[in-house]
Amino acid sequence: MTDFSTPTVFPMPAVGDVLPALTIDVDHTMIAAGALASQDFEDVHHDPSKARARGSREVFMSINTTNGLIDRFITDWTGPAARIDSVKLRLGVPMYAGDSLALTGEVTHTEPLTVRVVGANGLGVHVRATVVLGEYGRDRA
Repeated sequence: MTDFSTPTVFPMPAVGDVLPALTIDVDHTMIAAGALASQDFEDVHHDPSKARARGSREVFMSINTTNGLIDRFITDWTGPAARIDSVKLRLGVPMYAGDSLALTGEVTHTEPLTVRVVGANGLGVHVRATVVLGEYGRDRA
């Protein structure tokens, strides 16, 4: 069992360090559940016929779900020793069910600790993000 009462110190990475890649298989349930969990009730995230009527080939992942998966990617790397201060992301191609999201990351700055994240699928780049992390337990400035 992990003891979160005493935070561990996350070792400061260096510019150019590459995060361990993470691949996530995406299915209809994940797309619908992610949208509903973030209270995004747009029908393009859960109703295939309505998504097609709006010009999409299928339901597609919401931006909030994508953001949550980026957060997971970062916190899988840092563990409880650091926290996310900000995420700036830009969506590219849609993320459809039946494909996989491959997340990669690289440290671009150490003060503040900043990671560039790219998420790709079979169609190309789904998301590009910049994630800024703060030290565990440090008050926000």
